[in-house]
Amino acid sequence: MNYRGPFRIRVDRDKPVPQIEHPFDAIVRVTRSLICGSDLHLYHGLVPDTRVGMTFGHEFTGVVEEVGSGVQKLKVGDRVLVPFNIACGTCPFCKQELYGNCHESNPEATAVGGFFGYAHIAGGYDGGQAEYVRVPFADVSPTVIPEGMDIEDAVLLTDVVPTGYQAAEMGGIRKGDTVVVFGAGPVGIMAARCAWLFGAGRVIVIDHIDYRLEFVKKYAYCEAYNFKEMNDPVVFLKKQTDWFGADVCIDAVGCDASGSAMQTITGKKLLLQAGSATALHWAINSVKKGGIVSVVGVYGPPFNMVPMGSLMNKGISLRANQASVKRLLPKLIDHVMAGRLNPKGIITHRLPLEEVSDAYHIFSAKRDNCIKPLLIPPRALA
Repeated sequence: MNYRGPFRIRVDRDKPVPQIEHPFDAIVRVTRSLICGSDLHLYHGLVPDTRVGMTFGHEFTGVVEEVGSGVQKLKVGDRVLVPFNIACGTCPFCKQELYGNCHESNPEATAVGGFFGYAHIAGGYDGGQAEYVRVPFADVSPTVIPEGMDIEDAVLLTDVVPTGYQAAEMGGIRKGDTVVVFGAGPVGIMAARCAWLFGAGRVIVIDHIDYRLEFVKKYAYCEAYNFKEMNDPVVFLKKQTDWFGADVCIDAVGCDASGSAMQTITGKKLLLQAGSATALHWAINSVKKGGIVSVVGVYGPPFNMVPMGSLMNKGISLRANQASVKRLLPKLIDHVMAGRLNPKGIITHRLPLEEVSDAYHIFSAKRDNCIKPLLIPPRALA
């Protein structure tokens, strides 16, 4: 996959196979990769320092083809899922299991760690929408796929499932809580599904795409409403909660949100702020006093217009971060193997890597009821 500028994706058949550059590197032959809603932020030109020629993709599985001299935990032939976080495992933040905030993997920024296949603000590493990937710090995050786990379940454990799960976890959900999720994309769908694991008594999802709302109702066993059918989503949610507000609100949309002309113009058209913060506004204004807002939707630097007065005066706790995939994998693997989670159930489209440009167009334009597209490289079965 080759990024040529906003809304322009091409297939590059001449890019060299990556090489070992450091003793702790591994080279992984990709067997499955996914396109993420976060990739669409790049595709739409909303993330700074997204450079022409980059290969996207931070959700992938593969087979270890080569390891550096310092790698001890992986061997050639291992089938692995590779978390989107690139983490050194030894810095102060990795020791706190904040793998998305690794201090050593991203030379371009201090706020966030390195990610595969994202803009240079995340380190500029090439990603997994390719046949081969160089995986740094290969002894830290890559995880051998458990025997008996479907590869399509495994690839979703690299980002979507952990991010949705952590969204619910950061919400501090208690038994019987009302949880509102803004966004019925893959992460929002998974956050809604995972909210039940923490004891939620009621889960509500807000979006504006009817087929996604129908999907999340069936997959996550929740209520789902179209904000275009409401005069004011905040007032609607207050009415739904006896005018108290939800116990927990989750922003699973981020900088690409629809719903506010002002936010869209300033954040997506004129780029006067880092994308549209509509979902974050609604979350802050819909949560109860003393409630919790959990943010996993992507916002780029440098700033967004948010209602700090409401946040402060209502006594709201705001929790946000990139998912620490490595920390969550043991419990998520258990949930999948026990049948409590069915990650592959959100995959709606399976396309060869050679059709990546069409895959982006389908996903971005929300064609053909697309929820989550899977890419299969030519050498996946080699």
